[in-house]
Amino acid sequence: MHNPQIEHMHALKRIIRYIHDTLDYGLHLYPSSVSILVSYTNVDWGGCPDTSRSTSSYCVFLGDNLILWSAKRLATISHSSAEAEYRGVMNVVAEICWLRNLLLELHCPLRKASIVYCDNIYVVYLSHDPVQHQQTNHIEMDIHFVCEKVAMGHVRVLHVPSSYRYANIFTKGLPRQLFLDFRSNLSV
Repeated sequence: MHNPQIEHMHALKRIIRYIHDTLDYGLHLYPSSVSILVSYTNVDWGGCPDTSRSTSSYCVFLGDNLILWSAKRLATISHSSAEAEYRGVMNVVAEICWLRNLLLELHCPLRKASIVYCDNIYVVYLSHDPVQHQQTNHIEMDIHFVCEKVAMGHVRVLHVPSSYRYANIFTKGLPRQLFLDFRSNLSV
């Protein structure tokens, strides 16, 4: 910031105010059963104004506790919102597989399928029935990975209503009340 613009200074002040006002916040863990992993995923398709890359985010709950979250820019430019969303689902499914193996090694195996909530209906259908369309050739390996986990019964990909799209908090600017509701639901 060798030549700071007025907008940058306002953004910096806003960030500092937010950090100052949230010093007392933390992640709360509650007694809960270790019976299921539930995750919420979201992608801001082409959201980066400079590179047109998508930002993928997810959060994973073990019982009632948030144990894992991520928000990162995808490495490639997606041709469609479905491709970006599917890559986001693939990322969270890979993390869920790792967590399931970790819990198995800790002698706490999960008996039920882990749930992945996604807001793109096409991705939900594609994860259950990998019908190859011309539009999906470029994400074929991701499709097979997720479909294999669904077929094995380790994962279920379901549609999530807008009121439960908690991963939006990591990728989108939300209205204040919705942001506060989502933050509360993340146990922060």
